[in-house]
Amino acid sequence: MKTIDDLATEGVAGKRVFVRADLNVPLDGTTITDDGRIRAVAPTIAKLAGLGAKVIVASHLGRPKGAPDPAFSLAPAAERLGEILGQDVAFATDTVGESAASVVAGLADGQVAVLENLRFNAGETSKDDAERGAFADQLARLADLYVGDGFGAVHRKHASVFDLPKRLPHAAGDLIATEVGVLKKLTEDVKRPYVVVLGGAKVSDKLGVIDNLLKKADRILIGGGMAYTFLAAKGHEVGISLLQKDQIPVCLEYLAQAEKRGVEFVLPVDVLVSADFPDLKTKAPANPDLVAADAIPADKEGLDIGPKTRELYAAKLADAGTVFWNGPMGVFEHPDYANGTKAVAQGLLASDAFTVVGGGDSAAAVRLLGFDENAFGHISTGGGASLEYLEGKTLPGLAALED
Repeated sequence: MKTIDDLATEGVAGKRVFVRADLNVPLDGTTITDDGRIRAVAPTIAKLAGLGAKVIVASHLGRPKGAPDPAFSLAPAAERLGEILGQDVAFATDTVGESAASVVAGLADGQVAVLENLRFNAGETSKDDAERGAFADQLARLADLYVGDGFGAVHRKHASVFDLPKRLPHAAGDLIATEVGVLKKLTEDVKRPYVVVLGGAKVSDKLGVIDNLLKKADRILIGGGMAYTFLAAKGHEVGISLLQKDQIPVCLEYLAQAEKRGVEFVLPVDVLVSADFPDLKTKAPANPDLVAADAIPADKEGLDIGPKTRELYAAKLADAGTVFWNGPMGVFEHPDYANGTKAVAQGLLASDAFTVVGGGDSAAAVRLLGFDENAFGHISTGGGASLEYLEGKTLPGLAALED
């Protein structure tokens, strides 16, 4: 896999370099609430601009329906990127139309432009190879070289991720090179004990990674909404908590596999519950009840792990050599349900382990709860991509950069 340094040796000054970034940041209207992904890719963009390239940055944001939608415009991300880079960043109001052609044509060496949301074009996400390829052909006309640095999208077989690098000389950006290097540490040469912490809403989102990590991990700690399907599998009442009844047989199988393999599979022993989901806008006091994990009232919902579980998980993390964490322990956006997620983050920091925070909500939680990002071994920009890599899947965006 070529790198930017390889491109620099060959020379990029004066060339149009298409950077597939991941600027898919959360927005409150036009206000960016977490700019972590922009900050993560900025060094790659700055390096290319410093080498004299004409840098064309492209990304998706959200899930528009293959047509322009102002709610998903990348304009706020382009503005924030300019602030981080400390230079003006041009913005094209389309992706392959007149604005894009004009903006790219107007770039001088070392300047940067951002194209509008790739997913405003149906060809970006099409399952039809010809339609996707036709859109990739249009993108290819804008550039001389391709740099893949949107790790959060490499598990998608999309035009800008998979098809475009086949049409241009290509290399991996520094962010992708770092992400892959970290994930190799989680799969090839792991310092033990290897502890995996999994949270988030749905157990179905984590089935593949649990299946694979049962062969590799020493301990798996479960929290978040997915924990209640495992608790239900053990015969416990879970009230109105998040529950995927169809996944109970799979959960039972994983619990049996863990016991057979000698993998500690740790579930919450107490939880915070409420009859009402918390108000995340006003952060009004929630006044939750604390109950044992096997005694959730039928009319209440589990929304965070309790203090005994927090202590238990901290103890299970204390002697770890490697920790991978993906998914919050509760509704961390509300202060009354943030302590479980906070305790896991503190447990990672208190250990001497190599710690990896697996993107998505976990990365957002680290920043929202005020932790120093640099104190962790690595904070990934791609939750879904990280999980699929750990499942052992071939990621289309990485495969396209290999040849």
